[in-house]
Amino acid sequence: MLTEYSGIPIIIVWAIVFPALILGASKLFHPKNPTPVKLQTYECGLETQGDTWVQFKISYFMYALVFVAFDVETVFLYPWAIKFQSLGLFAIVEMFIFIAILLIGFWYAWKEGALEWM
Repeated sequence: MLTEYSGIPIIIVWAIVFPALILGASKLFHPKNPTPVKLQTYECGLETQGDTWVQFKISYFMYALVFVAFDVETVFLYPWAIKFQSLGLFAIVEMFIFIAILLIGFWYAWKEGALEWM
């Protein structure tokens, strides 16, 4: 049992050490001579027109948040689908309740206008 999970601490350490090494190397080797040309705003090879700091509508962010929330929630459907045959009636009822909660959330987001693009 213990040997099955012995790789987890190695992965956790690697997940902490590797990004720290990459960030340290980038701090060590980054170019240290910014010129006025390098500090200019670059936008698709063209000179920017007008103010470069443009505020975006909040609906874009709401659309993205709703997408992420529903995307994460649908991940919970996969383990249920794998064990579907052996779960029985109780798990099926629970899944319908879960899907109903998702549909209520979707309906609420739609009603509030979070899914309207323009």
